[in-house]
Amino acid sequence: MDFLSTVKGSLLEGFLPAGWDLAKMDACCEKGVAREDFWHKDFTPVECDNVNDFDTYMGHEIALQIKTARDNGEKLAMILPVGPMGMYKWAVYFLKEWNVKCDHVYTFNMDEWSDGEGNTLPSDNPASFEYSMKQAFFDKLGENTIPPAQRNFATKENLPTYPEKIAKLKAEGVKLVLVYGIGRACHIAFWEPHFGVEFASDEEWAKQCYRIGALLNPLTVEQNALTSFKSRTTLVPCRANTIGPGLFLQADYAIGGADGVLGRGMQWQGMSFLTTLHYGPSRHITSTFVPTLPGKLFYLKELAGPLEAECN
Repeated sequence: MDFLSTVKGSLLEGFLPAGWDLAKMDACCEKGVAREDFWHKDFTPVECDNVNDFDTYMGHEIALQIKTARDNGEKLAMILPVGPMGMYKWAVYFLKEWNVKCDHVYTFNMDEWSDGEGNTLPSDNPASFEYSMKQAFFDKLGENTIPPAQRNFATKENLPTYPEKIAKLKAEGVKLVLVYGIGRACHIAFWEPHFGVEFASDEEWAKQCYRIGALLNPLTVEQNALTSFKSRTTLVPCRANTIGPGLFLQADYAIGGADGVLGRGMQWQGMSFLTTLHYGPSRHITSTFVPTLPGKLFYLKELAGPLEAECN
């Protein structure tokens, strides 16, 4: 008896996204980080031994993109996440060490908790993503920070302006850098895999730029309960405002992070990470488009497997 043979008729049959091929996802878990033909030639997974290395390498990569644009006299647009977060400390460290002024940078936070109408938490609420970004990144850059007028947050009023703002910057030749994490349900931002059934093709799906009050996958809610709310599921909003593939697939370079290791042999992200690498692009599994973009995906080595049963 195995899991796949017991799904039909179980509660999981209506719980997991309808477009998931579970057998194919399971096979991905056996492949490690071997390259696939569909990967972009400049997409590279980067193994990290521990979370300290992970935060440092990813922070350096972010800071280097900002410094390089500055050195070249160019503007830079960045789509930024709140999770992972440890890299921002190191991005700040390198930018301050290099004395890089960041007034050439335009940022777009990819998502924010919301209700069904897209109303978000006040910006001074510690649970809001805007508050987290100010505390972890913008405020710590001091006098060289990114100007407030060039920071964009995913409120219901501002998120719909993202496509036009990003299009204007790209029309000027500005490089767009995507920074992202991979969700338990394989989302990028809060663009969830169950959205895939709403569209007739991957091409139609890929044109969607944002969603207001998006309904989150139960796996996403529980992931955030564990990682951000100290297990308290009742504090996690069930909806969010989020960018979609119509924006993040425009990235000229992508910096990703997978750090979902809990310690004592436990983790939550190995299957999501390996499915991202090996499944192949599918609108039913958002993160499977990540390897089609140039860039680096930093990951903790435990996530590459072997993913096997273990009592802890």
